[in-house]
Amino acid sequence: MRKVVGMIACIFVFAFILTGCSGFTSSSGSSGDGDKITLKFMHRWPKEPEKSYLDKVVKEFEKKNPNIKIQTEAVLNDSYKEKIRVLLGTNHPPDIFFSWSGEFAHNIVRGNKALDLTSYYNKDKTWSDKIIEPTMESYRFDGKMYGVPWMMDAKLFFYNKDIFNKLGLKPPKTFKQLIAVSKKLKDKGYTPIAFGNKEGWPAGHYIGTLNRRTVPADVIKKDHIRSQGTFDDPGYIKALEKLQKLNDVAFNKNSNALKYDFSRQAFTSGKAAMDYMETIEIGDLPDIGFELGTFNFPAVEDGKGDQKIISGAPEGFMISSKTKHPDAAMKFLEFLTNKENGKKLVKDVKYLSSVKNTVTKDNSTPIMRKAQQEILHANKLAPWIDTGLDIRIADAYMKDMQKMLNGEMAPKDVMKDVQKEAKRVRVSAK
Repeated sequence: MRKVVGMIACIFVFAFILTGCSGFTSSSGSSGDGDKITLKFMHRWPKEPEKSYLDKVVKEFEKKNPNIKIQTEAVLNDSYKEKIRVLLGTNHPPDIFFSWSGEFAHNIVRGNKALDLTSYYNKDKTWSDKIIEPTMESYRFDGKMYGVPWMMDAKLFFYNKDIFNKLGLKPPKTFKQLIAVSKKLKDKGYTPIAFGNKEGWPAGHYIGTLNRRTVPADVIKKDHIRSQGTFDDPGYIKALEKLQKLNDVAFNKNSNALKYDFSRQAFTSGKAAMDYMETIEIGDLPDIGFELGTFNFPAVEDGKGDQKIISGAPEGFMISSKTKHPDAAMKFLEFLTNKENGKKLVKDVKYLSSVKNTVTKDNSTPIMRKAQQEILHANKLAPWIDTGLDIRIADAYMKDMQKMLNGEMAPKDVMKDVQKEAKRVRVSAK
């Protein structure tokens, strides 16, 4: 499978080089109209409501800065990952581009493709002091800032308060309580936790959190360094065993045959009592006939990790190291992440902004405010497994977890494959 992906990537590279590498025009600097300049802006939201929101921000920025033209291209998610990697390897990358945080961003930084923005953060404290600190950490490498966080996303359990109240249940605070609650829900005919894992990465969200609960933080930190990761701590196997327990007791059957969207549909229809859901999905929730509640992933009683951490990550933007107009590019990002646009992001898109004091009673729902408080009270945001780890290790994890959930692999065998992949990554990183 990886050989096929590699061949496809090569074809992408060749095709992009032949066609000028993107939907942008060939000009990367002056538009030829006096002092007017053009900035290429690339993001991953060709769909609504994000597209309209970003289009409005661009239009308003151009109105306030008539000498700057923003040329936008939007490419959907998985296609974006491949295309931005290709474009950043050319002589005409976008000046401003979306980047996931964590290892995805770090890989761009290691390739010297992202501009060091530290001086801008230090120069304009009026702007930078308004950015929520934990979101900044995910774009900080070797003490330098290489990105601007735009919004926060995190994984929380959403639960049906009506069902819980009817059965006299309380949100579980420990993993044992989660299992006990799930058994009671199952006995009453409810699916305890809705789960669709056809894409593979949803299980990655579970194991990423469970790893943080069961493995010491210093071990996690070391294993996330490409040249050092071994993944031989016994806590990793324990985390997989916990996931296996959830599969046996709480999840619906045939999760690997069901797409991720299934879980939200089962939950909002009242068939499932809980859903481990991203906060960015709040805006996708239909009008439901029950009261929503949230809680962080319960603590693992015998776990040696951080019991208050939340899996999630900010998402934001970087500036190309090859841009001819760094000041103008940064001016746009500061405008995008000012307080006014942060409030509009919350209201129009239902995303939690990375800017302080942008979530208010006037622009958000009670569940959004509750979710934000869960995030702000967490020890830190832990990156998703597929953006926090080298993709080769993440792929091994996700592929084998699907087999484990089907009963085809044991947790210890999953970790053997992960450890083999980690060894290959260590060798290639040296």
